[in-house]
Amino acid sequence: MDFQPTEDQRALRTGIRELLDGRLDRRRLLALADGKPFAPELWRELADVGVFSLRLPDEAGGAGLGMAEAALVFEELGRSLMPGPLAATFLASGVLPRAGTGDLVAGVVELPAAHTLVQHADALDVLFVLDETGVRRLDVKALEPGALAPVAEPLDPLTPLHRATGLPAGEDIGGPETARRWRREGAVLTAALQAGIALSTTELAVAYAKEREQFGRPIGSFQAVKHLCADMFARAELARVAVYAAAVTLDDPDVPPGDREPPVATAKVMADRAALDNARSCVQVHGGMGFTWEAGVHLFLKRASVLAASFGTAAVHEEALAAALTLD
Repeated sequence: MDFQPTEDQRALRTGIRELLDGRLDRRRLLALADGKPFAPELWRELADVGVFSLRLPDEAGGAGLGMAEAALVFEELGRSLMPGPLAATFLASGVLPRAGTGDLVAGVVELPAAHTLVQHADALDVLFVLDETGVRRLDVKALEPGALAPVAEPLDPLTPLHRATGLPAGEDIGGPETARRWRREGAVLTAALQAGIALSTTELAVAYAKEREQFGRPIGSFQAVKHLCADMFARAELARVAVYAAAVTLDDPDVPPGDREPPVATAKVMADRAALDNARSCVQVHGGMGFTWEAGVHLFLKRASVLAASFGTAAVHEEALAAALTLD
């Protein structure tokens, strides 16, 4: 396995970064957070450049790539805090080609769960339900009134939530193995988003530490701030490597299904921890300003908290990892 991106993979990552940097600056993110977070025109642009159809074969209008390339793309999406049900729509494109073209927006809920929360329900066309028996498809527009009740104050203003009650059975699209595959791939995609957050908050903290002065010196010259930034960099890079390893493992047809779980669990645990810890450290480096709405730093912490509960919490993956590594 080669964890170094190829020239084509680096070009793919650069292209996505340039697109997002030109569309999602701090001002735009705050405007979306203060209004309707889902941006249809930006969603369409992502679809047009092949984000959701990345793994579809050429004859289906895709690029015929794999999870390795998807991890690079989702890292950039996380870095820019792109709102929307990204992982769910990416997974859905393998079942519903219209999801790959941007004509259909998909969401995912996982059962069992203490609270069945649906992200971006107002923007969804279809909802997939994952449980131990398989994957089911629901038409969101056909749900009974009140089946999706809005959460008044979601943690992340860029991720509106609805509480689902009494969901119908829906249409079966796959059995237990399909559900396990979706969970694995969804965990890697979510981990890649978290790695992007960890990297972005590191960049923000370092940039601010260079420009903010105290006692006539940049605060980045103080040892305590240096240590914070160094720890952030180390966490982000380790998370990134773990995500790449998991993605490459899923792309390798020679890896038995049972051997795919440990790297996926490792990636999710490390990326969740890196995103949350780095976002907190970034707020700390920014001082009192880090808590203000205008700074926007808080958005990274809130998004990281939401993603940490998606496709398995760190605790769930730690238990899976421990079970997989336990020797008889």
